Amino acid sequence: MAVASLSRFTVPLASDQSATSQGLLMPKLKYRFRASFENFGLSSDVVELTKQVMDIKRPSVNFNPITLDMYNSKVYLMGKPEWTETTINLRDDAGGNVARLVGEQIQKQFDFAEQTSAASGADYKFLLRYEMLDGGNGANTPNILETWEMYGAFISQVDYGDANYATNDPMSIALTIRYDNAYQTPNGSANATNLIRSVAGLVTGAGGGK
Repeated sequence: MAVASLSRFTVPLASDQSATSQGLLMPKLKYRFRASFENFGLSSDVVELTKQVMDIKRPSVNFNPITLDMYNSKVYLMGKPEWTETTINLRDDAGGNVARLVGEQIQKQFDFAEQTSAASGADYKFLLRYEMLDGGNGANTPNILETWEMYGAFISQVDYGDANYATNDPMSIALTIRYDNAYQTPNGSANATNLIRSVAGLVTGAGGGK
């Protein structure tokens, strides 16, 4: 097969719509990604979480419709946007690093021993960053193809999974994450640390401690 024919593996378009030599666009691959956490738990170093991520769900937004009943029909308006929860599955390492970090975060959200909660959301909310990469590694620094930053995040559910004699799978910890807002930046980092701080100041108020 002639190499030139590879450019024809796509949908045929008129010459004024696309270059005749252009084939398929390179897709983003699901397994080339990186998830990082800021202000998660109590430890300053949370890179072990990034290393142990098994999978993560990209953000999903829902514009809840408003229905206006008319004489013979209905009219629909866009309602308030709602970012739905995302999920992360983590491998539970033998050293207990992931379990410790997750435990720090849920204890930060609620002190189970003392039965007390944080005074404000600013005390426990964190930033979750999810980046799609191009496959670079080692000597080749990866290029960021897409960045999602989820602001005002907290853990809404933790599932520590089960143990099972009949499987070879590693132990895992499943997190369900609720967040206030998300921002997408194609081809690079959103760099929205200042934005999340300003948003946190608006929605969480002042306060500290338990």
